Amino acid sequence: MSAILIVGGDVVTMNGRREVVTDAAIAVVGGRVAAIGTPAAVRSRFPGTPELDARGCVVIPGLVNAHQHTTADPLVRSAIPDDIGAQEAIFDWAVPLHAAVTGDDDELSATLTAVESLTRGVTTLLEPGTVAHPLRVAAGLRAAGIRARVGRWGWDVDGQPYALPAAEALAAQEETVRAIGTDGPVTGWVTLVGHDLASDALFAGAAALAQRLGTGVTWHLSPGPEDAVAYAKRAGTRPVLHLRDLGVLGPRLLLGHAVHLDDAEVDVLLESGTAVASCPAAYLRLGQGYTRAGRHAELVRRGGRVALGCDSHNASDVPDVLRAAWLLAALEKDRGGPWALRADEAFALATIDGARAAGLGDLVGSIEVGKAADLVVLDTRDPAWTPRGDLATHLVWGAPSHTVRDVLVEGAVVVRDRRVTTVDVEALGREAAERSAALLRRTGIDVPHRWPRVPAVHLGGQQ
Repeated sequence: MSAILIVGGDVVTMNGRREVVTDAAIAVVGGRVAAIGTPAAVRSRFPGTPELDARGCVVIPGLVNAHQHTTADPLVRSAIPDDIGAQEAIFDWAVPLHAAVTGDDDELSATLTAVESLTRGVTTLLEPGTVAHPLRVAAGLRAAGIRARVGRWGWDVDGQPYALPAAEALAAQEETVRAIGTDGPVTGWVTLVGHDLASDALFAGAAALAQRLGTGVTWHLSPGPEDAVAYAKRAGTRPVLHLRDLGVLGPRLLLGHAVHLDDAEVDVLLESGTAVASCPAAYLRLGQGYTRAGRHAELVRRGGRVALGCDSHNASDVPDVLRAAWLLAALEKDRGGPWALRADEAFALATIDGARAAGLGDLVGSIEVGKAADLVVLDTRDPAWTPRGDLATHLVWGAPSHTVRDVLVEGAVVVRDRRVTTVDVEALGREAAERSAALLRRTGIDVPHRWPRVPAVHLGGQQ
């Protein structure tokens, strides 16, 4: 990896003291942050090193998206109607689409998701596991240059796509992690679909497998009230309490959602160190009742481990972590009470606290010497930055993800002057359109359009 200096920006370090180093230079060597200081001092230590001019800009740590689906949905984004319930959206739309994807579809949609994420300042994403072709997904993510953790479909219920008996599902999980690898920007991750769609043997086996492989594990739980009802019928208790009794909770586990919790479940998550990925835009889009039941800010305030996620292209619709931070802060502030989050706390969830929740805090989430050089340069010439206010407030409430100018992942420049350097974006778009049409034809799904589409030639110059 070649060295580079990022020179002249105001660096939002997100270190332990939350320092903003003004008019600074960052030296990047071997994919790591090697020094932070004045431009003169850094240049003297690294003479002749190529430079990226960041004068007047704001430099932030790469954002962490702890729950982002990369397959199927990106090819039919904003297509699932917004006037149906979450269960219908999942089982009448998402599952059939996932059942029909090819390896080519998965790789392309992963690249598309990664490219869009990078242009919004997201440098790390965790794929929560509805992946039919994990090696192809890993290849697509690597092509874009993003940092990612990738799993595969993991459930052992009858009659669902890619379902396997528990022992076979666990063997497939291990094979996937070993094939993708555990070193480098894109690595394997143990994943289950979760909900009430996995047996106790599969839950316990996945937790043990993650421990043995030295990786993390994630699954979905309680975005709506349905899981609590199902667990009560099956196990006689609520989901988190059942998982505690199985012995599968703990610091390696990142639960997607965990919105509908009672007091005992919140206490158990805190005691066990289990992390939660909060996807506020998805809960609003799918009408899952976050404003009535969500307790993510309470978890944060009580010392819990919480990250932000953006879910899928038919849930939150946009892989924009700053937007997720804004939404969570806004929802909690509007509800009132003692748990409301300040902007600086919400931004921490998008960076260092989110990285820690995902088990990556020693690698990413802050700009500090020795950590991975995952950096984002925001262009403050944009009117959204004029005039500049308090940085924490501006980064969250100002929602400036559209001002991302440059992005580095492990020291490699993957976005430069707002252009992705790793992928031909125009060609990607053309192929995505073709694959989208083919996928919809295979599933027999006709996307409803709210407004009639009328070719101009049919108007005959009448309007």
